Amino acid sequence: MKYACLIYGDESVEPAPGTPEQEAIFAGYMQFTQAVAEAGVLVAGEPLEPIATATCVSVRDGDTITTDGPFAETKEQLGGFYILDCADLDEALGWAAKIPHAEIGRIEVRPVPNYGEG
Repeated sequence: MKYACLIYGDESVEPAPGTPEQEAIFAGYMQFTQAVAEAGVLVAGEPLEPIATATCVSVRDGDTITTDGPFAETKEQLGGFYILDCADLDEALGWAAKIPHAEIGRIEVRPVPNYGEG
């Protein structure tokens, strides 16, 4: 079964690009990505740009409305994701605990429904 591992963190407290702290996190992600690829569970994974680059789209009464950012009342933002194909939730949770942001943010794990895959 596929699981989405949604990576949340607080952009306001994360290390700045180019600092040793940020480079250590990046190296951790490279190691994690290699580990899940070698284990054969990696389906996809991508980082997301900062929340300031987000645009929300909604349609009301046939009109498309776009607004900058999600304006969520939260300190944590979605910063990236992995899609892992694991035997069960326990395996997915085990991999999620190894994602570097598990130590400074949180990882939300959700099953991905199978709508017609064999």
